[in-house]
Amino acid sequence: MARKGENIYKRKDGRWEGRYRVNGADNKYHSIYGKSYAEVKEKLIKIKAEPIIYNSSGMKTFGELCVEWLSSVRVKVKPTTLSNYYMKLNKHILPALGNVRFSYITIQILQKFIETKLNSGLSTKYVHDIIVLIKSISKYVCRIYGYRNIIIDVTVPKFQKKDMSLLNDEQQIILSKHLTSDLSSTNLCILLSLYMGLRIGEICGLMWNDIDFNKGLLTVRRTVQRISNSERTVLYIGSPKSVPSRRSIPIPDFLMSILRQFKRCNNEYILSGSAKVIEPRTLQRRFKAILKKVNLPSVNYHSLRHYVE
Repeated sequence: MARKGENIYKRKDGRWEGRYRVNGADNKYHSIYGKSYAEVKEKLIKIKAEPIIYNSSGMKTFGELCVEWLSSVRVKVKPTTLSNYYMKLNKHILPALGNVRFSYITIQILQKFIETKLNSGLSTKYVHDIIVLIKSISKYVCRIYGYRNIIIDVTVPKFQKKDMSLLNDEQQIILSKHLTSDLSSTNLCILLSLYMGLRIGEICGLMWNDIDFNKGLLTVRRTVQRISNSERTVLYIGSPKSVPSRRSIPIPDFLMSILRQFKRCNNEYILSGSAKVIEPRTLQRRFKAILKKVNLPSVNYHSLRHYVE
């Protein structure tokens, strides 16, 4: 029995007809015929098993098609996401696959690519993300040009999240005591991350007008990141990474007291004490220096989000 989407149907003359696209750009279809549904389906499987090559589009390299794909998604994604695409393409994908014609890419070539990346020392998670990007590009190419998407059959490396290095309860108390005994704008911001789960980019983008002193609420409205484009890196100030990240959080009473002591103009950043933003890697260096000063393990700033009082 024919299934929806197969493009196989029984004709009035009793024969079965199957249709397949030979030129995705022009939406042209060819038909094949058989005495039964099974016969037509088998013929279609054999036809679709070969890459579709037609006129000049069949000669395009993966690199050329990547440029087209980037142009199509540029207006749909955030600058930070686009920067991530550029980085993975230029550093990993294009050097290996950029000059290969898309119609010549096989599952074997991609599995070898995966193996090479894993052997180079990249984490399974990172290689997984690279392959997901390749699949997104391939899905676009197949939709526009009518190729059979063989990349959908590529096995993506499975990964397990590694446990993050965290400070234990005693170490967190040591850090908290040091920060409150030597108050500064930097120490205040680290305390906010420690007790309120703010990301490093959110702390760098936090301004005094994000604090509601009457309601005791802190509202996350922006984040700061250093991103790369095709030529250089730039400091990007934008909205949080997702809708749930745009949130208002109750401020603990002892932090409200400290915030009142430090309060400046509404249009100033809390971390810098001015209208100039301080980037995340600067705060990360300051945080590492504080950990070293109080003889605590060198953990990542992001680990502060996992603190439980």
